[in-house]
Amino acid sequence: MTEENITVSDNSDTDEGGSQELRGHLSKWTNYIHGWQDRFIVLKDSTLSYYKSELESNLGCRGALCLKKAKVKPHEFDDCRFDVSVNDCVWYLRATSPEEKQQWIDVLESFKVESGYGTNSDSSSNGGGLRRHGSVTSLQSTGSHGRTTRRLTEKIQELDTYTELLSKQAVQLQQYFDMCVATYPQISDDTTDAIDAVKLADGNDLSLHAGEVRATSASFRATCGATLTALNHCAELLRRREKQARQAEELYMALKNQLNEARLASKPGPDHEEGPHSTLPDDEFYDAVETGFDKMEEERCARVVPPSVHTRDQVELPPPAIDNRLTVHPLWSEIDRISTEQIQAAFEGVGGEIGWQLFAEEGDMRMYRREMEVDGMVMDPLKAMHKVRGVSAREMCHYFFNPRYRFEWETTLETMNIVEEISSDAMVFHQTFKRIWPASQRDALFWSHVRASDDHTYAVTNHSTTNPEYPSNTGACIRLFVTVCLACRSSYPAGEQPTRDNITTSIAYCSTVNPGGWAPAGVLRAVYKREYPKFLKRFTSYVVEQCRGKPLAI
Repeated sequence: MTEENITVSDNSDTDEGGSQELRGHLSKWTNYIHGWQDRFIVLKDSTLSYYKSELESNLGCRGALCLKKAKVKPHEFDDCRFDVSVNDCVWYLRATSPEEKQQWIDVLESFKVESGYGTNSDSSSNGGGLRRHGSVTSLQSTGSHGRTTRRLTEKIQELDTYTELLSKQAVQLQQYFDMCVATYPQISDDTTDAIDAVKLADGNDLSLHAGEVRATSASFRATCGATLTALNHCAELLRRREKQARQAEELYMALKNQLNEARLASKPGPDHEEGPHSTLPDDEFYDAVETGFDKMEEERCARVVPPSVHTRDQVELPPPAIDNRLTVHPLWSEIDRISTEQIQAAFEGVGGEIGWQLFAEEGDMRMYRREMEVDGMVMDPLKAMHKVRGVSAREMCHYFFNPRYRFEWETTLETMNIVEEISSDAMVFHQTFKRIWPASQRDALFWSHVRASDDHTYAVTNHSTTNPEYPSNTGACIRLFVTVCLACRSSYPAGEQPTRDNITTSIAYCSTVNPGGWAPAGVLRAVYKREYPKFLKRFTSYVVEQCRGKPLAI
């Protein structure tokens, strides 16, 4: 960790004669739309505060936590992340390295220990900390609370009886002693020798009361002994009741913590993942995905693409015939069969009997889909019909197939690897797509084939495949499975030579995607409705722009 990231200083002007101050930059999870953002964090006077930037640290903090009551918890899987929480308020924080994260945690924990508010079980602030018992033990111990209360009530009633007896016996003895004093006035407080009132009465008129005095004295001693026994029993019951109350408090705190954890788990934090039991509402899920796509589009628009050093020549264009190297490849039979099926289906009608539903329309573009779910996952087949003027089918498929241009029109790509270059018209690709929270990151492994067909038609077909060097669902990515076909057919007035001014290309884009993991059906369909038209419009506009001023390749 560098000094620019974290700074520890001593302030001697504080009331307690000096305290540490910690300042540094961390990433803080803001919300499900904006995700992680850089923030300036300050620890001062037992308060952890954050600011949007160091320049704004004099304008008032955006949030603060009392560190004395906070819990500092490193993340279970993320080596750079730790969480600071007070009750149900949690700050999710990330450092730039595991070492920096550990230094932050060490400073925060050392502060809590020095302040007597450590989060460990041996903290002196609560007498050693509450021990967390299992729920069964706690419930059994608190189950005897009613019996303990009943026995304590009985003992108190006994004490009331003993108190009444002691009062009567004390009065009787006091009356006898008063009689002795009245009969023998020579007995005074100055007498130093011990006087046995019973012996004194034996030889006098008070002898008649001797038996009564002995009986009363014996009863008095017995009542005192029973009173002490009852008091000891009450003290024991009170100690037991205090222990049960402490166990009940521990159980309450354990249940409260579980409730807080459950409440926090229901909030959309950075660990919130997609799944069939997701608590994130569909509208918030869609808002987050929509914002993610908007950010990608903004990045694409802001990106300055350097001028290409390559020129589009005839060799790079899709060949008019199938490359012989492909026909001897093990994938050839599958590639030929699926490509033929997709080209035939691309320009078929979209009537009501097939089940296609029109869900988007813009100018010459029409987009249709059929609702289909497999094992609870949405796999709606999609079909788009579009017309573009000024470019040929061969040129459209050239830019769709050639990996050189893919990052320029595909905004969702994070990485792309050419696994195998089979021939000039067929390749195997592995692509990872940018993660759009709260959905998990996806990747795809597929072969891509471009071929010519009748009536000035070209088509690119992509279909998922397997490769032992690229196993599915072994890392952070969920493997999605695709079958995509971009079929393009050019037309121009009969008897004329095709030019940029008179050529029109009809486009049929067919796509069936298995997302590989669960996502809300309504959200997926809303994303289709929003993103597919934008994608097709963006791609066709890109091709038109790339072909401007270049010779027409038909």
